[in-house]
Amino acid sequence: MKTPQKKPDILNVETVARSRLFTIEAVDLAFSNGARRVYERMKPSEREAVMIVPILGDDVILIQEYAVGLESYELGFPKGLIDPGENAFEAADRELKEEAGFGAAKLETLGKLTMAPSYFSSKMNIVVAEGLYEEKLEGDEPEPLIVRRWPLNNLLALLDEPDFREARNVSALFMVREWLVKQGRLTY
Repeated sequence: MKTPQKKPDILNVETVARSRLFTIEAVDLAFSNGARRVYERMKPSEREAVMIVPILGDDVILIQEYAVGLESYELGFPKGLIDPGENAFEAADRELKEEAGFGAAKLETLGKLTMAPSYFSSKMNIVVAEGLYEEKLEGDEPEPLIVRRWPLNNLLALLDEPDFREARNVSALFMVREWLVKQGRLTY
């Protein structure tokens, strides 16, 4: 087993840009081999998020919403931040109600993902939701989201959809597929 490398020493952290949503920091690092570098990152946050893979009968539930970064409507699983005082399951149930119009009787964590860890500290909890029932909560979306059903027995065909490309959605797709296979509810 390889011995873990010594983490670089953080010599200085400085805010270099700030917006309403983001703070960018410059982090001055000294590595154990003497090399020095300045990296930029989003200011770390302890706040995590959830992505919910809702299963209704023989289908998963997806939503379609506008993604300003791509300037297009994207297909994916409901998701959102965990509010202060909430745990991942409470946030998953709330976001599912806000975005897809369903509550869940059963929630299970499939894992936790990071995104671009060289720049972001964010963590997303992937939660599968079952025992769905209709319940809608008012969310913060500027327009109603389109809710779509997709058959469990054709999950990988989502990869052929041009608007299903976001990496966390693709990861969640494979995670839920493996989970369903282990339960004997799906075969390869």
